[in-house]
Amino acid sequence: MVRIGIVVFPGSNRDIDATNALRLAGAEPVELWHESADLAGVAGILLPGGFAYGDYVRAGAIARFSPVMRAVAGFARDGGLVLGICNGFQVLAEAGLVPGALVRNRSLRFVSRRIAIAAERLDSPFTWQVGARRPLAMPVAHGEGCFYADADTLDALERDGQVLFRYVRPDGSPAVDADDGANPNGSLRAIAGVSNAAGNVAGLMPHPETAVEPVLGSEDGLLIIRSFVDSAAQRAFGARAAVGSAS
Repeated sequence: MVRIGIVVFPGSNRDIDATNALRLAGAEPVELWHESADLAGVAGILLPGGFAYGDYVRAGAIARFSPVMRAVAGFARDGGLVLGICNGFQVLAEAGLVPGALVRNRSLRFVSRRIAIAAERLDSPFTWQVGARRPLAMPVAHGEGCFYADADTLDALERDGQVLFRYVRPDGSPAVDADDGANPNGSLRAIAGVSNAAGNVAGLMPHPETAVEPVLGSEDGLLIIRSFVDSAAQRAFGARAAVGSAS
């Protein structure tokens, strides 16, 4: 069973949901405390939602300096898979591990409701089990989820395939930048999730980990979690097989 680390900061509140989702996806969750740089030999890392360090200064700004994030940055540089959800996405952006920034929702209000997103790419380690581009139902819960980058950066993200998810209407039609209900925070170009240039680090604002069972109203999020878990397993076990054959 592949071991996936869950980073826990003071203020994390979706780590239990992440644990449940990873188990449903066939992984062994491993808690990684923010004060430790020991990643316990995990094959992938998930940064969950919440309010790391109380979101003082701004969301993710303090968490980026924690000992565990220095280790996460090294893990990512070595090609390890890292997924940040909501506050985890904010932390990754503050740490410079994914492009762009998450700023205050255009409504200036905390938004908590069910939305729809669609995967822009179906060949990434985080989306390959989605199967086809279609609306995926899951909740959002954030006050600083508006994705922002300058025009040149946005164009580069589009060109290089780093836009992983966009907000869409329930029928799959495009959302717009302004908060029209489908785009809950006014993210530019309706961007809900992005990856780094290498494709091994990704973040998204919606919560796939709370859309993994029928009782939660949707199982669509499990497609994202399983993509991540199975990709981490393939990389970990493939590396071990290569080492074994070389010896």
